[in-house]
Amino acid sequence: MVRQERAVRTRRLILEAAASVFDEYGYEGATIGEVVARAGVTRGAVYFHFASKRELAQGIVDEQFGRDEIPERHCKLQEFVDLGMAVAHLMPRDPVLSAGARLSLGQDVFGDFSGGAAPGWIQRTEIVLETAGRRGELLPHVVPAETAWLVTGAWTGVQIQSQKMSGRMDLERRIAVMYQHLMPSIAVPGVLATLDLGVDRGGRVLAELAAARAAGAVEAVAGEAAGADAGGAGPA
Repeated sequence: MVRQERAVRTRRLILEAAASVFDEYGYEGATIGEVVARAGVTRGAVYFHFASKRELAQGIVDEQFGRDEIPERHCKLQEFVDLGMAVAHLMPRDPVLSAGARLSLGQDVFGDFSGGAAPGWIQRTEIVLETAGRRGELLPHVVPAETAWLVTGAWTGVQIQSQKMSGRMDLERRIAVMYQHLMPSIAVPGVLATLDLGVDRGGRVLAELAAARAAGAVEAVAGEAAGADAGGAGPA
């Protein structure tokens, strides 16, 4: 178990270091040697987890979907917005998301990554929209698969433009404006009126998630302590 946990930590360390390298140099300019130097591990450790540079880059693209957790909402269209806003908040701050975007959209490697991260994001948003449709939150003309494709493309375009013009400094505001324009064409009026489309929505959602995780960790520790006390009770 200890060895397995160490392997998981090492893999995460390598991915984080590789993300900073790919984000800085792009796919062609990145080297395994630079990843080794930044991760502070051996070259053998990198190749134990990733057989090639391409596999390492694919790992970064795939890792994006471990960073899309958000609180579940009764209103699925709010969850739909929260997902996009949370990623917009994280993108300038998280090397894995930033590098994943660069790898997915880089012309030199686009064909190597099966469309990059886009298919995964489309599927993720389509599932949320389908649930929203079953709950009566969508206007009658909305087709979840088509809307998921369109919104993912629009989000990607906004991200690219924000990166080029401001280094993503205005990304959250631009994405919020995108949702403010798009949601009236998707949501029924009663739901639209309840949606929080604020510029700071992503940061607030992630803070809520962090608080819930912290509370869960405290409860887990308390539960373990109670179990230990119960196990030690009884006649000597």
